[in-house]
Amino acid sequence: MRTTRTALAASVAALALTLTACGSGGDSADGKARPSAGKSESAKARTTFRLGESSPVQESTAEKYKGTKYTLTPTKVETGTEADMAASGLKKDKDDKPQVPVYVWTTLKHVSGKPMASGDMDDDLIVRTDKDKRTRALIVLLGEAKWPDCPAPQDKTLSPGQSQKICKAFLIPAGQKASAVELFQGFYKEPLEWPVNG
Repeated sequence: MRTTRTALAASVAALALTLTACGSGGDSADGKARPSAGKSESAKARTTFRLGESSPVQESTAEKYKGTKYTLTPTKVETGTEADMAASGLKKDKDDKPQVPVYVWTTLKHVSGKPMASGDMDDDLIVRTDKDKRTRALIVLLGEAKWPDCPAPQDKTLSPGQSQKICKAFLIPAGQKASAVELFQGFYKEPLEWPVNG
């Protein structure tokens, strides 16, 4: 019995030594490190774009649009003023701190799949400020806010090949500036970002 256990232990040790020598950690025969397929794929995936560059193709996670693909292209970002807020028609609570709007113009393009409402394509866009505060687009439940040169987007159903240009307002604390538009891609992927210059 001892002989069998000793032989088994020696076989396991020899196997471990063989795996180490063969470079199970991704080394090639010449001893140089070889990147794994996962690392090389992630290295190729861009996450930063210039304003005017389209996102990689996104796939809807909504059951009713299952398999539908589209792209988003933020094209212009401008920070508004407290005067814009005052003229917007939004009601302010007395405890609200001063805020200013950020206007984001985006082109939404349907690529393939079922017809999709344009209003469902940009739900994951976020504005990040120079103080690292993140905020989603303003949603007005009753009535609508009015902004200079940024009309409320009309929700349209887009089919493959169709696109729509929209403008949405995001509210940030007064005194801060928009530093990037981000596209949230879930908790396990880095967000895409379009830095804002100036």
